[in-house]
Amino acid sequence: MSLDTDALIDRRRLKRRLTVWRILAVLALLAVALVAVGKRGEAPWAKSHIARLSVEGIIADDRARDDALKAAMDDPNVKALIVYVDSPGGTVVGGENLYQRLRDVAAKKPVVATMGTLAASGGYMTAIGADYILARNGTITGSIGVIMQTTEFTGLMDKLGIEAEAIKSAPLKAVPSPFEKLTPDGREATREVVMDMYDMFVGMVAERRQLPRDIAQKLGDGRVYTGRQAVENKLVDAIGGEAEARDWLAETRGVPRSTPVRELKVDRPSDNLPGMLGRAAGKALFSERLTLDGLVSLWHPDLR
Repeated sequence: MSLDTDALIDRRRLKRRLTVWRILAVLALLAVALVAVGKRGEAPWAKSHIARLSVEGIIADDRARDDALKAAMDDPNVKALIVYVDSPGGTVVGGENLYQRLRDVAAKKPVVATMGTLAASGGYMTAIGADYILARNGTITGSIGVIMQTTEFTGLMDKLGIEAEAIKSAPLKAVPSPFEKLTPDGREATREVVMDMYDMFVGMVAERRQLPRDIAQKLGDGRVYTGRQAVENKLVDAIGGEAEARDWLAETRGVPRSTPVRELKVDRPSDNLPGMLGRAAGKALFSERLTLDGLVSLWHPDLR
């Protein structure tokens, strides 16, 4: 009788140990699966999905983002793209390139843009790359225009007894410059460059929003609009956010509402430790506004 009891106790202990090991094995498999999902950005049980690209902060040319959009465009599991924009704009080239990449994606699958707090200037240029645009009532958008800014230090330099000298191949080389007064010829040449890019921007708005050129130009006088005003002026299609974007995709493009939304992963070299440290140091030492080169399509309140 005692032997039977001991055997029963041993059997129960063995079962408990086996149960523990089975649980550990299941947890290990789940951990491996989660790591694989994190690295590959896809789950085998939810392959079909809507990709979400978040465009936040200053917009600049970005090859890593281009590569991610190209991958999404070619991926049959990506059924649509939602572009979330919360940006004051950025460089003209950055906005123009992102706009074109979104049009490339739209040639193969539906693209819808949703606006956050701010989607102005280059941010608006990005949004019109989508097939459909949604804004919140209080979104700040518009600011259609281009700007080139400079500062002139000649008065201060005179007071400090500092002289700047430049050997130039022609009078308009390096104009505008903070070290010399802007001449009428220099001002006109600079204005021609700005107006050429502005003409391109207005043309994009007229084409994408199906507006007469004169109406697009009138709306593109640099002012900002609320989301409500933008809808009224046909710069935006409707008021809403991601839920309404999914409704539109379901109703007009046949993408089921149950389709999961997954953030589009952009792999950048700067995501490693040295890159993050460099980026943090750059933000600490320099204003983002001062790191922009060339023409910018950017909205910001007057901080004076």
